[in-house]
Order: sequence, then structure tokens, then C-alpha cells
Amino acid sequence: QVQLVESGGGLVQAGGSLSLSCAASGRTFSSYVMGWFRQAPGKEREFVAHITRGGANTYYADSVKGRFTISRDNSKNVVYLQMNSLKPEDTGVYYCAARGGAVSLRQSLYDYWGQGTQVTVSS
Repeated sequence: QVQLVESGGGLVQAGGSLSLSCAASGRTFSSYVMGWFRQAPGKEREFVAHITRGGANTYYADSVKGRFTISRDNSKNVVYLQMNSLKPEDTGVYYCAARGGAVSLRQSLYDYWGQGTQVTVSS
């Protein structure tokens, strides 16, 4: 069982930056692939980024590539999402998720989810 708690959301102007954190409970954090997803108002939740267990490999949605960076610190049981050059269309609730299997873009394959943190980007 893994419990995930996101933090770091808030209100920022377009072009600004935010850093999200997701703290995981349990001693097996390093055995999970970690992903970030987001849900904009009135839209379905979508994939943002994922990172492999050791942190060596990452993958991003085209919409955030070059602006967002996912990373993790297995000694602290934390996964991060650094968001730069934010746009109004980045507004939404951001969720971190853990998967015991291989990396995947499919949110249905993730086993554990946090409660989400709100990110609002004003124009």
C-alpha cells in the first residue's frame, strides 16, 4: 500500500514557474514507476509525465515537453514536477500516481493516486 500526498500548487501568472512535490509513504517507493497527470476544468484527466524507478528515464506529453521536468529522490520518497514557462492551458488539478508495473501513459494502469493539488495560471 502506498499513500501519496501532493503539494506545491497555487496561483501563478503566465510565464511563471511552480514546483510540485509528491510525498509517498512506505518503504517500497523505489519499486514504483511514478507519473504526473492533470485534469483541466471540464476535461478528462490526461498524462503529463512519468519517470522510471531509478529515475534514469523520463517521458513527457508533447504539450509540456521542454517546459516541465519530472524527477525523484528515492532516499526521501518524493517525486517532483518542476513547471516553467507556465501557460493558462496548464491550469488544472495535478495528481501524482504510482504504478507497480512497467512505465505507461495509461492512467487506468496506475495503482495508487494522490488527492491532487490545484494549479492556476492566469493570463
